[in-house]
Amino acid sequence: MKKLSDNRVCKMLGSRYPLVQGGMAWVADAALAAAVSNGGGLGIIAAGAMPPGLLEKEIESARKLTARPFGLNIMLMSPTASDALELAAEYRIPVVATGAGSPGKVLERLKPLGTIVIPVVASVALARRAEKQGADAVVAEGMEAGGHIGELTTMALVPQVASAVAIPVIAAGGIADGRGVAAAFALGAEGVQLGTRFLCCDECAIHDNVKQAVLKARDRDTSVTGASTGHPVRCLRNKLTAEFEKMEARGASVEEIERLGTGKLRSAMLDGDVEWGSLMAGQSAGMVNDIRPAAEIIERLFAEAEEVRRGLGPLHPII
Repeated sequence: MKKLSDNRVCKMLGSRYPLVQGGMAWVADAALAAAVSNGGGLGIIAAGAMPPGLLEKEIESARKLTARPFGLNIMLMSPTASDALELAAEYRIPVVATGAGSPGKVLERLKPLGTIVIPVVASVALARRAEKQGADAVVAEGMEAGGHIGELTTMALVPQVASAVAIPVIAAGGIADGRGVAAAFALGAEGVQLGTRFLCCDECAIHDNVKQAVLKARDRDTSVTGASTGHPVRCLRNKLTAEFEKMEARGASVEEIERLGTGKLRSAMLDGDVEWGSLMAGQSAGMVNDIRPAAEIIERLFAEAEEVRRGLGPLHPII
């Protein structure tokens, strides 16, 4: 791992550590984003389907809570994506991450303003396309991640993307400790994005029921549903995921499946419904075993990663 002072992601983001907090809808608010930015990473506010008035208040709140740069995640398939884009332009948000669609319009609108645009990609083709469109970096997210996922694992995706593009690659999916950070750099990434780990930090305002569900999770406690709709999602297993699996097995329509999921993420994260709510979390949930301040989590991650790096001896061939 290069010195962090030489790291392209740190220089680009203006952060102490090459770490981006995932833009998790109904989770990543101003308080969490500010805590991560104050802790040396780049905090992200998730626009999701947030009404523009509420999103504007979150942006203003984040500016009061931190003097450090923070970003905005725009889910391009959201009905409020255009509103979020205009707010990003109006408030000169320094970094915008995009997902669930082509970032072309975002790049056209924000690049002239000096905004750093970082699309989340799940394939080499998407990474190359983003680079050609003018993206400053890409988040290569493996299927281990929580929420909407692609088909490739982080282990397979990151090195292929790193070999395919010249812009910095930020690895995501399955990273929750220093070993994962060190592995991401070994695969060719220059930064990491974490979402699930920050579900269990002091500044995350989700319902405690969800935090406890993550703390109790084991290695096989997540499930991927929604493949039949073209939008697979990884969540912790519960009654909702079991019902999704039954519906898909009997060939339920896309409309019926999507109707079942409507409003379920909010009911989990805000109301604490861990049985019928959508508990979006990645496979790394099994490695999350405590609740700590965001700054402490970040410092620990990179201290552990450095220990791992120093502990790696010469790799001699077996003769």
